[in-house]
Amino acid sequence: MSIDLRNLSAKELGALIAKAKEQQTKLAKRTPIATVRGKITKFAKAEGYTLEELFGMPGTRPAKAAARPGPRAGKKLGKVAPKYRNPANPKETWTGRGKHPRWMAALIAKGKKADDFLIKKK
Repeated sequence: MSIDLRNLSAKELGALIAKAKEQQTKLAKRTPIATVRGKITKFAKAEGYTLEELFGMPGTRPAKAAARPGPRAGKKLGKVAPKYRNPANPKETWTGRGKHPRWMAALIAKGKKADDFLIKKK
């Protein structure tokens, strides 16, 4: 926070100085933070709690439900045998998962059907 002191009148500067001194006095009267922290810790221990339990410091609360991974998150689905083969290049295959490969999308756009590319089982 910065205050442009050049634009303040003598009366406004006096009021600002008075507020600043008042705030300084309040801060000087406060108990040091280390003392307060020690009292709180001692009281929590006497009641059977830790500060982590009371104030939810990191590592103590379970993650929110929305942040938890779903039942399939992180699971590998495993390998799947190819289901479709490119007739122009037999090395190009597709399992049927995800988007159509470019070769298949191009042939379907020309009027072919996905069933035309099925790999026949023996």
